[in-house]
Amino acid sequence: MPLVLGGSSVVAEPYSVDYSCRFDKASSAFLNLTFTTPTNGHIWNFSCWVKRTNLGTGTPLWNPLFCDAGSPDCRLYFRDDDWRFDGYHSGGSYAFQTTQLFRDVSAWYHVCILWDDTQATPDDRAKLFINGTQVTAFAVDDPPDQDSQHSMNTAIEHFIGRIVASQYTDCYMAQVCFVDGTVYTVSDFGEFNSASPTIWQPKDVSELTFGNNGFLLDFADSADLGNDVSGKGNDWASNGLDATDQATDTPTNNFCTLNPVATTSGLGVNLTFTQGNCKMVNTGGGLWEPTIGTLAAKGGKWYAEFKVTALGGAHSYGIMDPSQYNDNIPLDNPAVISRAYGYSYSDGNATNNSNSAPWGVLYTTGDIISVAMDLDNMKLYCAKNGTWADSGDPESGATGTGTHDYFGGASNSARAAGTDYYTFMANIHNSSTNESNYGGCPAFTITAESGAGFQDENGYGKFEYEVPSGYYALCTKNLGEFGG
Repeated sequence: MPLVLGGSSVVAEPYSVDYSCRFDKASSAFLNLTFTTPTNGHIWNFSCWVKRTNLGTGTPLWNPLFCDAGSPDCRLYFRDDDWRFDGYHSGGSYAFQTTQLFRDVSAWYHVCILWDDTQATPDDRAKLFINGTQVTAFAVDDPPDQDSQHSMNTAIEHFIGRIVASQYTDCYMAQVCFVDGTVYTVSDFGEFNSASPTIWQPKDVSELTFGNNGFLLDFADSADLGNDVSGKGNDWASNGLDATDQATDTPTNNFCTLNPVATTSGLGVNLTFTQGNCKMVNTGGGLWEPTIGTLAAKGGKWYAEFKVTALGGAHSYGIMDPSQYNDNIPLDNPAVISRAYGYSYSDGNATNNSNSAPWGVLYTTGDIISVAMDLDNMKLYCAKNGTWADSGDPESGATGTGTHDYFGGASNSARAAGTDYYTFMANIHNSSTNESNYGGCPAFTITAESGAGFQDENGYGKFEYEVPSGYYALCTKNLGEFGG
């Protein structure tokens, strides 16, 4: 289910993290760097923010974060849905595996390891934190020996987003930080929000003492995503990454994506998700396969784009009330749901609750469909390649020019503004592909204005077509201001 946010979600403004990097397993994307002699091989700290995009499905799924090329190696990773840290040292090994599971694809997690193997107490040698809270419940809890020598933070190759055995990750990462030789606490890397003390948020880490092998990756340079901004010059080589993998989806402004866990029983088995959950492929089976966004709102005006990149059957784009999603899809098509509204490729019609009415023109492979959702006036607008269906005007407000008002249609009781949450929906048929753009990291290449694209009036997002005035990218900063 999506994370739903409204006006009550506003918290004290944190330190701003402006960029992240999208790692896509299908592209074998990773960063690598050969370390030098450490300042102190017995003391180091690793911190990063992670938004997961691929979860376990019954077979072992590796999502590596930070690893080395030792033989054997040391590695920090998600395995299926738990978090693990394990490796080897002279005379033995260490291993940690959480009992806690991490399955929220709408959330950013902060992971932090404080390593000091000089400590006399075993539990003090490797401390693991998630969102500022130390992990104390483990399925496996085997700390390292005192004063042990192991391969991490030694003069060998290290990886971000890859295990040496060629396992790659699917996730976004932000503010990736390593400190060599200084004992820090987790509060040096993040802090609890003063207005909402259960919310852990980033803080400025640029003034830390990084040591010989220390680094700080902020991903602000799209031409050099491995650029170290710590001042130590420990730049990472980029592999399978390019400028399109720079994202504005960050722990301080979380953007909507497609939701790979929002699939109904018996459906979703033919869907695969890549490009940071912005691309979905229906691999076959003859079914419609829908999904919805990770964020939803019950007020405000919202904008997104969807591109048809393979047309193996049919496509429909629109919006849906997520409360109906899991339990109330009687078949494999959300168009039969009373609070799902779509724009169909096959006839250019608007569809809702098995009803259909002429709306716009047909669309096909290569076309981009814009969806404008007005939850203040309960109106929906769609466009093909920048031209709004039925001469629509999303900026017209309550007049709803060019909209098919299924919110109050004969087949559905009138919906009052602010009473239900809605999110964007993509629904594709057998062997079809959709590439989505919610603004945080487009799945398809933006060609408008030489790739610069268009932003909303708050300066968020990157879109192919101009965002209608008063409409916004579906992200947490906008939701806090306009979400209803």
